[in-house]
Amino acid sequence: MEERLQKIIAAAGITSRRKAEELIVQGRVSVNGRVVRELGSKADPDRDKIRVDGKPLPGSHGHLVILLNKPTGYVSTVHDPQGRPTVIKLLEGVRQRVYPVGRLDYNSSGLLLLTNDGDLTNSLTSRTSRIPRTYRVKLEGQPAPKDLARLEHGIVLDGRPTEPCRIRMVSEREKPWYEITLVEGRYHQVRRMFERAGQRVVKLKRVRFAFLTDRGLAPGQFRYLSAPEIERLRHWKTEAGPER
Repeated sequence: MEERLQKIIAAAGITSRRKAEELIVQGRVSVNGRVVRELGSKADPDRDKIRVDGKPLPGSHGHLVILLNKPTGYVSTVHDPQGRPTVIKLLEGVRQRVYPVGRLDYNSSGLLLLTNDGDLTNSLTSRTSRIPRTYRVKLEGQPAPKDLARLEHGIVLDGRPTEPCRIRMVSEREKPWYEITLVEGRYHQVRRMFERAGQRVVKLKRVRFAFLTDRGLAPGQFRYLSAPEIERLRHWKTEAGPER
């Protein structure tokens, strides 16, 4: 389906719609090899080869990566045999077929990446990637300091120790909020770790993945990552673990 060029460029995360209009007028945008300078020009992002300064747009006949702020009540799959709503239903206007990178469970919220780049998915979900993931968690009660220290240094889950992590309190109350940063992503890891500390997780939200945050993304909203952001993820390097 054809859309205005400035809208397509803005949706790809290159720049704002107003700046995209300036790029078009300056002759820095081409469609199928032809420079387009007229505002109001349209193109089909699924069929046309759109370039800005000679570089293809993310998702224009290639790979794209989407950052979604997942609300609770959605499963992180393409299809759910139980008929529950999936995160794909939140991606209004996305015509390419994309898949979640890892998972957030049905009752958890926060940042979730989706892409059609299989190599990037494998890289980001690999046990060796050591990408920091930061979560905000609301607990049923207050864990003992010694139990938190034990979690930070690592405990045994599924027969092998967890990596060291960083935990800090962000709100002291009857049901306190904590922030925990991990460099791994095992099945229900955060919930299971705090259960070992004697506290049930009441709410869980992922607020950071690598360098990406939920800033400017309300629950249910998404955006396309820019080409530099995708490259930064693709070549992600991290130190030995979360800062203490």
